[in-house]
Amino acid sequence: MKRVAIVVASDSGYEGTREDTSGKVIREIAEQNGYRIVHTVLLPDEQERLSQELAYLSDEGIADLILTTGGTGFSPRDCMPEATKAVIEREVPGIPEAMRFYSLQFTKRAMLSRQAAGIRRNTLIINLPGSPKAVRECLEYIISELEHGLEVLAGEASNCARR
Repeated sequence: MKRVAIVVASDSGYEGTREDTSGKVIREIAEQNGYRIVHTVLLPDEQERLSQELAYLSDEGIADLILTTGGTGFSPRDCMPEATKAVIEREVPGIPEAMRFYSLQFTKRAMLSRQAAGIRRNTLIINLPGSPKAVRECLEYIISELEHGLEVLAGEASNCARR
């Protein structure tokens, strides 16, 4: 069972003035797909703090997959893609491209999302959007294919040929 950490970036959630619902959607979908949630944290939109959390979770081998939500828009404080890119060793551009492509079927505003994805050590980090609706759409769209990528990353599979 692959281990998932959820990192939520939200100033208002961190301050307690807004309830986090997007992280709950991630938890629901991940658990429905056989993943085990091993860590959940809600942090303010501060790049250094977010980067430190992502690096810690990866470097300590706490999670095989880190799913983030929030901080991917145009707000001056939105910095999750920058926090992610600061710590990853290899980018995985196809995942955000696929999410944006799929989301564009529902709203043209999907083109404004700045998600990133990449690998640090043996952990895959994926930025999801901030809204619960967009999180659901994106995660449900990509989750079936993540298992193979995580198997390859863990050395449990050796190629991308379909079974």
